[in-house]
Parts: sequence; structure tokens; C-alpha cells
Amino acid sequence: MVGEPARHEITDLEALTSLTHPRRRRILDHLYKHGPATSATLARELDLNTGATSYHLRELAKHGFVEEAPSKGHGRERWWRFVMADFRFPRRSRQDTKTRAVLDEMNTRAFAADIQQFQQALAETSDQGGWDDAFPYSRGSIRVSLGQLEAFFEEYVALLMKYSGEEPDDDARTVNTVFMAYPDV
Repeated sequence: MVGEPARHEITDLEALTSLTHPRRRRILDHLYKHGPATSATLARELDLNTGATSYHLRELAKHGFVEEAPSKGHGRERWWRFVMADFRFPRRSRQDTKTRAVLDEMNTRAFAADIQQFQQALAETSDQGGWDDAFPYSRGSIRVSLGQLEAFFEEYVALLMKYSGEEPDDDARTVNTVFMAYPDV
């Protein structure tokens, strides 16, 4: 495994707002899943305008979510890559009204997109070398203190980072994971 990604807490409202933009989310997801790309490639793959894609890439770079991949570029061609980091958001108790609204909106959109993608994967996956059975599901509850929940989450993140940093096998595919925890009401 390559070194553990740096942890970054994102407290700047402009950076948080940058993450809520639907096109920027699509760009980030594409770079994360498919690796470095040019703005023209991203525009073509995501059916976006090239100029707008360049602007969104610069905005994402301004906040440290993407960076140029200079070893890939030739001449004026600029390649961009996802910055692998352990991005964290302010604890809810430290969020002001605007920050909370932005993060709540971002989470609502993200979970809706996750459900849509999950349903699409269910509908489109057929006998693909065993991948049609690759829908593990677990739903449960644990009885923990706040400190234990924080430790549980850190272990979960460490496990994700472990597998994100390993060199994948030849038959590897991107597998989306979702973690959500909240007190029972």
C-alpha cells in the first residue's frame, strides 16, 4: 500500500459549496474511478461543454480536490487527476447555519445518487464472471458510546484507505461503498 492519504478537514464554505455542484461531482467521480483525464476528454465522456469543464476543474483545483498531472501532458495539453485524501467535514456541532445547509444538501444529493446508481447496477449487471453476485448488503445496529462510534468510523475509513491504496488485481472493478450512521430515534 502507498502511504496513507493526508487528512484534510474542509471548513471553507466556498470549498464546501464547490463540492455540491452537480457537474463538479461528476468530474470528481470520473477522475476517481477512471484516472487522469483532460478537460476535453471529461467533456466528451460526461457530455459537458469543454470550456465549462475547464472552469470547473480549475475551481476544484483551487480547493485541492484535483491537481494537474504534469507527466501526462504534452505541449498545452493539461491533464487532471483526483487528489487522494481523507477529506473530512466539520462536526455538526461546529457548523454554522450556512455550512449545515450546504452539507445537508450535499448529503441528500449524494445519497439519492447512490440509490439511483445501486438500482442501475442491479438492473444492468448480469453474468459477468461472478460480479452479478457482488451486491453484499448489511443493515444492522450497534450499541456504542460516542467515543466507540468515532473509533468504529476511523476503522472503517482506514479499511477503505487500505483497499484504495493497494495495487488492484487484473479483474478489479470499482466498487462503491456507503457508510451511514445515526442515532436511533
